[in-house]
Amino acid sequence: MSDAVAKDLTAGTFAGVAQLLVGHPFDTIKVKLQSQPVPLPGQPPKYAGAMDAVKQTLAGEGTKGLYKGMGAPLATVAVFNAVLFTARGQMEALLRDAPGAHLTVGQQMIAGGGAGVACSMVACPTELVKCRLQAQSALATAVEPALAGVGAAGGTAAVKGAVQYSGPLDVARHVLRSEGGMLGLYKGLTPTLMREVPGNAAMFGAYEATKQYLAGGQDTSSLGRGSQLFAGGVAGAMFWVSVYPTDVIKSVIQIDDHRNPKYKGTMDAFKKVFANEGVKGLYRGFGPAMARSVPANAACFLAYELVRESLG
Repeated sequence: MSDAVAKDLTAGTFAGVAQLLVGHPFDTIKVKLQSQPVPLPGQPPKYAGAMDAVKQTLAGEGTKGLYKGMGAPLATVAVFNAVLFTARGQMEALLRDAPGAHLTVGQQMIAGGGAGVACSMVACPTELVKCRLQAQSALATAVEPALAGVGAAGGTAAVKGAVQYSGPLDVARHVLRSEGGMLGLYKGLTPTLMREVPGNAAMFGAYEATKQYLAGGQDTSSLGRGSQLFAGGVAGAMFWVSVYPTDVIKSVIQIDDHRNPKYKGTMDAFKKVFANEGVKGLYRGFGPAMARSVPANAACFLAYELVRESLG
């Protein structure tokens, strides 16, 4: 293993932990909003909005409810971000004309897109486990609407006898045993790729563009920590602005009932969510996602820069 790869792996690991600790509660609320039942005509939705979802979660489950499903990403976030930053570093090396040469914003976008392909292989099974645990309490209330022919999150079926999971390992065991083995853990891979490739291209491009703007040129080595935090926050916001609807589609596919699937694939899910809820349905949970993304990615990029610099 080269020295550069080892440093990127280490820095990416710390970056992922920082991102998760800051951002997971926001992510829980995002998934709950995405997966809540579509209300019957004349009935209010389960959650009136992000703050209502926070209040109900705290009232029903306490603070630990905001961190539900964190076991799976905590166990794999190191791998995810290590892969992301290492793949991006290797892409940067391929794109440089000479060792140490500064890359353009366009080249950083290419590097980010390539890294997105690699990290999708880790993100898909991890997020399948996380989404099922986060959505479980919301889907439990969808039983009666589902029996009346109404789904959750634009049509996600919830039926009597729906599987209840005791934790991340229980989700993984159930999928491996009952949903096609390893292939079952990669349910939703297509929308995951559709999110990670353009999303990371936008994120790393925005990070570099913001740093160059603040530095007044391509040399950004003199930027302070505040500027790095700001650039990381902008980068995180750009990720979700560019790809959010694909995240909604990924979530509804991954929590879809394997025994009685509502969706035939990515495009079918997109059509049904759009038909049932319009554009609004494709942006369910967007507020919490943006609220999470700015501080979480600011922490992520700053942690990466700090560790990478400390390693030389």
